[in-house]
Amino acid sequence: MSQAAAQTSASFSTPTVRFSPSRVWTLAHATMTQLMRMKILPFLLVLCALVVAMGFGLSVINPEKQLGQLKSFSLGSLQIFSIVIGIVATALLLPKDLEDRTLYTILSKPVPRFDYLLGKFIGVLMLIASGLVIMDAILSLILWMQQSVLFDAAVAQLHQDKQDTPEALAQLSEIVARQGLTWNLHWAVWAIFLKASVVTAVAMIISCIASSTLFTIVITFCITLIGHGEALIRDYFFQPNLHSTAKHVASFVLAAIIPDLTQFDVVDSVTNGQIVPWNAVNDMTGIAALYLGVYLFITHLVFVEKEL
Repeated sequence: MSQAAAQTSASFSTPTVRFSPSRVWTLAHATMTQLMRMKILPFLLVLCALVVAMGFGLSVINPEKQLGQLKSFSLGSLQIFSIVIGIVATALLLPKDLEDRTLYTILSKPVPRFDYLLGKFIGVLMLIASGLVIMDAILSLILWMQQSVLFDAAVAQLHQDKQDTPEALAQLSEIVARQGLTWNLHWAVWAIFLKASVVTAVAMIISCIASSTLFTIVITFCITLIGHGEALIRDYFFQPNLHSTAKHVASFVLAAIIPDLTQFDVVDSVTNGQIVPWNAVNDMTGIAALYLGVYLFITHLVFVEKEL
């Protein structure tokens, strides 16, 4: 009877720990606070601001090129910012928690390992999103002010050259409106965030496998570079040697192993003033969600078996 009572008491004292959104949110907020203390975000924001400032320093010929150049430099800096912060921040998290023994404290609460991983992942994404929102707001303001200034200067130049015809003014207005502040700019920032999210998920998998922060950063950067060149890899290696079915299978396998980051490349289109359609935004979001679901599941399987 005493043994049965002890087993019953033990069963009540060790309840099954279930997934908790509030616990995940607490971990995510703590992760973002931890990363902010590392001064990663301020440093990269200053770097992005310097790159944007360089966009103003280059000589241009007309408002279309000026605005396109400004968007190109700015969105390019945002891509670098988001990918670097996603890789570096994720690579630092697990080793630092192990070094500070914070991980053992958290998991002994008890906290499920999936809650820990998801909280850390969301915390990194919150940091990336915060930086992108700030830079998007600043860029939107600069672009809105710049397009007004450039439009007035171009109109004055047309008037000075005696070419300020209604047709010329209408064409100038259309060009400035297309290259100025539009929703396309925000869709480009959203695509940058989706790409950074996928890269962050890859970095988390590598971080759970590797024991070195430097190894995680280097391997994830290599995977990121390959992911940006998957279209070239398919065209160069698959096109001349494989028939249609084999090519599709090989492309699928390649995209499954290494994320095809070219799916999120809309910056060039936005820079050229092209409209980003809704179906493209939906496709990018769906592809990113699929990658994140698969990568987080794999990360959980790896982390559950990891010796801590």
